Amino acid sequence: MGKNKTKKEIVKMLLNANIDEKDEEELLDLLIDQPISIDVDKEEDAKRTTGDKIADKISEVAGSWIFIIIFTLFLVFWIVLNVHILKDGQEIDPYPFILLNLVLSCIAALQAPIIMMSQNRQAQKDSLRDQNDYRIDLKSELILEELHDKIEEVLKNQEKIKKVLSEYEKNK
Repeated sequence: MGKNKTKKEIVKMLLNANIDEKDEEELLDLLIDQPISIDVDKEEDAKRTTGDKIADKISEVAGSWIFIIIFTLFLVFWIVLNVHILKDGQEIDPYPFILLNLVLSCIAALQAPIIMMSQNRQAQKDSLRDQNDYRIDLKSELILEELHDKIEEVLKNQEKIKKVLSEYEKNK
């Protein structure tokens, strides 16, 4: 019984709730008997707004090697076009490439907050995953403790049976 009381105290402490003894038993049964794990990805995908989906897609594209390679090729093309291909006076953006710098600054100014929005959502998802893992660990711990108590009881009963059998053998 001491171990059960400990379990109740642990659950009460972890849930920070004033629960009467009957509710504690129901809560323990619920934690032990009911599945408590959730699919965090499904939960979060159901809550995603259109803006979240766009931010995730932009982050996915902007953080890929394909984007980096294509963007590098664009920069090289821009520089070669303005320095070597177009004649003097025809350049779109002559050296020191002020227009290119403006475009790059605008892209960076927009891209950074979008990527941060996506990272914040990922951090929230990770937090939910951690909470879910914690609940599963708590449930596993309670089940293991209960199994340990049952094994102890079985061992005690086995010892009693051995004693009874040994006394029976002596009296034969």
